[in-house]
Order: sequence, then structure tokens, then C-alpha cells
Amino acid sequence: MKNEYNIFLSAVQFLTRIKVPGSFVYKQEYLQQSSRYFPLVGIIVGAISALIYLVLNKYLSNDLAILGYMLTSIWITGAFHEDGLADVCDAFGGGWNKEKILVIMKDSRLGTFGLIGLLAAFAAKFLLLKELPGFMPPEITPSLNPLVNYKTMILLMIAAHSLSRFMPVTIIQQYAYVADIDLSKSKPLSNSVLSSLSLVIGLAFAVLPLLFLSPWYLLVLVPMYLCRTSLARFFVKWIGGYTGDCLGATQQVTELVFYLSALIIWRYIV
Repeated sequence: MKNEYNIFLSAVQFLTRIKVPGSFVYKQEYLQQSSRYFPLVGIIVGAISALIYLVLNKYLSNDLAILGYMLTSIWITGAFHEDGLADVCDAFGGGWNKEKILVIMKDSRLGTFGLIGLLAAFAAKFLLLKELPGFMPPEITPSLNPLVNYKTMILLMIAAHSLSRFMPVTIIQQYAYVADIDLSKSKPLSNSVLSSLSLVIGLAFAVLPLLFLSPWYLLVLVPMYLCRTSLARFFVKWIGGYTGDCLGATQQVTELVFYLSALIIWRYIV
């Protein structure tokens, strides 16, 4: 149990700015196994961000609450995944071969394609969240407990983070890492292949928030996986595999696909 706890702390330390206990001692083997807990870290990030949403929605407005939710998740993760999305947009938008793409991807400067990609992603995320249900159906008397009133919204917010962090984990297991791994912070992860049990554990954490909603919401897995597969094949076509930035971009794009899919399910199926 202590070993699993340390592996989990490695995942927290890798993906977020959340401080881990001072007694924790980093080991590379912990990080190599930590990807199975990425969805659990997503639950934590989503839960904290959703709490900010509830507070701001109560005292300000729904628009400001959504903005607070988005900014909180960015702050907690240190824009870890957003940075990957921007680098991927710059690299694949401005590069015309593998070598050029990888060179641009390593450049810390933000280019036009990266800026446009981030603005498009933020705008799409805001508008999709604005369309998601906030309250229970009107025929049901709202509770004084906001967690009851906003149950669907909160669980979908949390699930978006847990499921979108599971998609990059599956890419790690299936495809090759192609960047200069000696210079990459993702090197330990690229050398790690999880067991079937570890993948099941990751999937269990990923879908956990959806288990408290209608089973129809599990359908979001289909478009998310299709999107993940399309992105992975695109990366393989151009650079022969994935990089850490590709994983971050995958998380961001599949999170958007989750919101869109959940919105369609809520409106036309549930």
C-alpha cells in the first residue's frame, strides 16, 4: 500500500502543482508506473475546479463561474496540457517534415498557430460548458444543497478531467515515443508499459464519476476513443509516434469531445 501511495504521489507531482508530503522521495520507478493514477489525479483536479464553479455561481454569475472553473484547472496543473496543445499546433501548423516539426515543438516560444489553437480551445470549452445542464429538471423541487442541484454538471465536469487523462495513457501503451527522450520530462513514462490490471485500474478511475449518472453517458467513451485514435494516427503519420506535447494535446482535445458528446447525450438521449 505504501508503494502504491508513492506511485500515486508521483502522478500528482508530475501532473499538478499540488504539493506532496515532504516525506515523499521521488524515484523514477514510481513515475514509470504512475500513469494508471492519471485519471484519479483528473478527478482531484476536476473536483477542486468544480468547487470553485459552485462558489462563483452562487455569488456571481454562471459565466464567471465557468471561467473560474477553467482558470482553476489551468492553475492547478500549471497549464501542463495547454502548453502541449499550443506546441502541437505550432509544430504541425508550421512544420513540413518530421525534423522541422520536432524542432518547433521544442521551442518554448508561442507562435501564431499555438495562440489560435489555445483561443479556439478555450472558446469552445467555455461555450460547451455554458450549454451543459446546471440544475435538476424543473419538475423536481431543488434542494438547498448545491451538490444536489448541480449534481449532473459537477459529475460531468469531474468526468471530463478523469476520462481525458486516460486517453493519453492508452497512447503511451500503444505507440512509440519519438522525441529526444534524454531531454524529455516524459522519458520515464515513455519507457513504461502498464499491465492489463493497471490499465483496468486507470479505466475504473476514469469512468467512476459517470457511474453516478445515467448509463447513457458512458457513450462518451466512443467519440473520445475515436478522437484519440485519429490524433494518434496523425502523429504517427507525420513524426512516427508521439511526444509529451502530443499527449497534452490529446488530453485537451478529448476533453472538448467529452463536453460535446455529453451535451448531445443530455439533450437527445437522457
